[in-house]
Amino acid sequence: MVIIFQRKPSIITSAAVAGPLERKSVFYSYFDSVVEDERWNQATNEQGNVKMIQEACQIILKKADLNRLDIDFFLAGDLINQMTPTNFAAKEIAASFIGLFSACATSVSSVIIACLLTELEASKYAIAGASSQHNSTERQFRYPIYYGAQKPATAQWTVTAAGFALIGKHHPKSPSVVAATVGKVIDYGQKNPFHMGSAMAPAAFDTIKRHLEKRNQKIQDYDMIMTGDLGKIGLQILKRMFQETGASEADCQIFRDAGAEFYGENPSFLAGASGAGCSASVYFSYVLQQLKGGRFKRVLLVATGSLHSPLTFQQGETIPCTAHAIEVTME
Repeated sequence: MVIIFQRKPSIITSAAVAGPLERKSVFYSYFDSVVEDERWNQATNEQGNVKMIQEACQIILKKADLNRLDIDFFLAGDLINQMTPTNFAAKEIAASFIGLFSACATSVSSVIIACLLTELEASKYAIAGASSQHNSTERQFRYPIYYGAQKPATAQWTVTAAGFALIGKHHPKSPSVVAATVGKVIDYGQKNPFHMGSAMAPAAFDTIKRHLEKRNQKIQDYDMIMTGDLGKIGLQILKRMFQETGASEADCQIFRDAGAEFYGENPSFLAGASGAGCSASVYFSYVLQQLKGGRFKRVLLVATGSLHSPLTFQQGETIPCTAHAIEVTME
């Protein structure tokens, strides 16, 4: 499903905050805040995730000169059971709350719904985004950090970060969301949770291909098509899939991935970064700043999500994935 936003809702402002290890990110200079404690000086990792979300939202309110009562909707999600960090953060934000789980695709699915609410004139201001916290996510989906389990080269590193955007009516000096493609659930039968790039790449391919076809566009119509977070291996798989359908090597240079780039070429992070906060923190900092600065005029942001759980993995199920896309322009 491709949605055309006639009113062209704008991303009025945004915020990205991150944990201490994320100082190693190539996008570090674009983040609004980086803390020294993974837990945000809280008793648990999950409580730290709550504080991270709240801090990002407070930065947005300060930038926009608003207070929390001005926010009509809060749309967000994370990776922890029942999205409890987001649920607890929503208590303080006090706006009408829609919790969302699209795994690491939540950064974009939340923006799509916020834009729909704006398009319907049901919302003047909405905050949309996602977060992830390394320690809590790794403990839930893989192994506790203190276990010291070694990971294969195909694995990715869950980032501690949160990225949120303030969505409102069209503003000529702010990037606008002009179209979106809601992803389908795609499952190529992959079962390895340490090889998420290969599981998610087909979903990204399907969403991008459908968006270009429905919009009667070509890859070259964009300054950048950024996925997140396929990682280094998943990005190469995506490029090969497009080359097999006739895209040139030059075309594929337009493809980038937040997870593949997040930690640069640092081998400690294996195939790159992941987590719902990965694409959220990159899209709502670096990408938006490049649009506002004039480097980009039109980008396609495609967040990918793995929809498995620890239970389905233990039961031997395959890994279904999805990808949601927003077409963002600076007009």
